Amino acid sequence: MKKAYLSVSYSNRKFLETEIDIIRQILAGFQTNLFVFVDIYRFSPHEEKQMMQQAFADIQSSDMLIAEVSDKAIGVGIEIGYAVALQKPLIYLRNALAEHSTTAAGSAQQTVIYQNARQLQEQLTAVLSVMAVIV
Repeated sequence: MKKAYLSVSYSNRKFLETEIDIIRQILAGFQTNLFVFVDIYRFSPHEEKQMMQQAFADIQSSDMLIAEVSDKAIGVGIEIGYAVALQKPLIYLRNALAEHSTTAAGSAQQTVIYQNARQLQEQLTAVLSVMAVIV
């Protein structure tokens, strides 16, 4: 089974339950497991080195990175940069009402900008169909 790393703002995660469920369901149809770092680990502030080492290891073991950038976060940007350096396929994903990130979008192979759950489902399915040839 393939693995997709979801890079998402820790503070915004609690507001994205519906979106993450949709992403998980769609990926399952492509025989890919969704890995959400912020759902698996908890690090204290003085464990920043261990946190980043673990994030880098998990990105390295993933087949692609999906960056949910509806809320800009430094950690998401670092994870994007690391995935790009490893030449991992990258999907830029954000709500249409959120501010555009030129650096994240400029690093991605595919872009999904959605207004609602239906659009997210349709667009992500289409993008993954195209990427299935890549990954």
